[in-house]
Amino acid sequence: MLESTKITRRQSEIRQALAALVGKASPTEDETRSMETLDAEYRTNETRYRAALVAEDGERREAGAELETRSDREFAELVAGFEMRQVVLALDEGRALSGRTAEVVQELRSAGGYRGVPVPLMALEVRAGETVASGTPDPIVTRPIIDRLFPASVAAQMGAQLITVGSGAVEWPVTTSAVTAGWANGETANVAGPTTYATTDKALKPEQHLGIHMRITRKSLLQSGDALEQAIRRDMNGTMAAELDKAIFLGTGSSGQPLGVIPGVATYGIASTDAADLASWGALRAAVVRFMTANAATGPGAVKALVRPELWDAMDDIEAFTGTGITEWDRFVKNIPAPVMTTNALAAPSGTPAETQVLLSTSAGGVAPIFVGLWGAVDLIRDPFTDAQSGGLRLTALTTADVTVARGTQLELVTGLELEAA
Repeated sequence: MLESTKITRRQSEIRQALAALVGKASPTEDETRSMETLDAEYRTNETRYRAALVAEDGERREAGAELETRSDREFAELVAGFEMRQVVLALDEGRALSGRTAEVVQELRSAGGYRGVPVPLMALEVRAGETVASGTPDPIVTRPIIDRLFPASVAAQMGAQLITVGSGAVEWPVTTSAVTAGWANGETANVAGPTTYATTDKALKPEQHLGIHMRITRKSLLQSGDALEQAIRRDMNGTMAAELDKAIFLGTGSSGQPLGVIPGVATYGIASTDAADLASWGALRAAVVRFMTANAATGPGAVKALVRPELWDAMDDIEAFTGTGITEWDRFVKNIPAPVMTTNALAAPSGTPAETQVLLSTSAGGVAPIFVGLWGAVDLIRDPFTDAQSGGLRLTALTTADVTVARGTQLELVTGLELEAA
């Protein structure tokens, strides 16, 4: 038994003894001395227990490493003693198998059905001292799958709220009226009004479906087995996440896509301003000021910015004040500390000179600037029958999503930011 286990049991016994003694209102002198002795032993055992854990940690690691590789090593040792001669005699004369050869055949038969005598492929390898026509064999081991790289999701970083919808549609009533207050002009005069309090509904509807259909060859399935299938599932989910992120900001609203934030500027009531000048903090500061004057943001720290890497490259090369080393990018990140960079959710710079865009957002009153509805989870469908003739497999991943903007005043699009002088 491990020393730490012995100490743990003794500590349990001490706690039980102390529980019986402390329950007495007036313990005797012997009982008091017993409590002091047990308490001192308990504190000493705590130190011993920690020391035992440290000492036993190395033993546990060595034992765990051995257990992880023991089964593979034992089977490899059995296969190393596999004799093809016994298999030939069994097929020719009906002789019974024995020794390691019989054990290997029994293991293989328990894992699958065979009409003849199963022979492990490792038993056919060239053993030490043998040669082949082409020289020394060079076996290949297939390692775990390395997944693809996907762009990081920016929707959550920009304050978008993901909503899981079971079925049906979801609507948010948003106030659109401009109710005003007025003073009564005189002792008997009435106050201003009445003013109509109006709302409009912003809905998420299950009308857009995103899917991926993939064919997997038999070679791929046999190369890494279950690990490859899981890697393919991750690949499909990553592709879907990247495409959904792109649709949130750049969806066209046609060809089955939801209407994204930037193409839907006019529909969602988002202010769009053409800077028509070299990219600078001054052009972006004007948009932040518009945010604050619209009561959408209390300061630049409440504003989030979505930018392209090309904008950082250009602004970090423009010195704001000659001889100071302070660039326009330094001034930008001083006021908006953590701009979100993306190459997936904003279109690449275009035109002559090249121009880019910046999307600003803020969460006013706890309301997210963008709502993304997802109907259920990703529906992953496996079809082993369509490509059964070639031993392949088909996977289909489906999801339903929609995008809407509740209050357009929480978003601002700045266009026409030139990356170089005209």
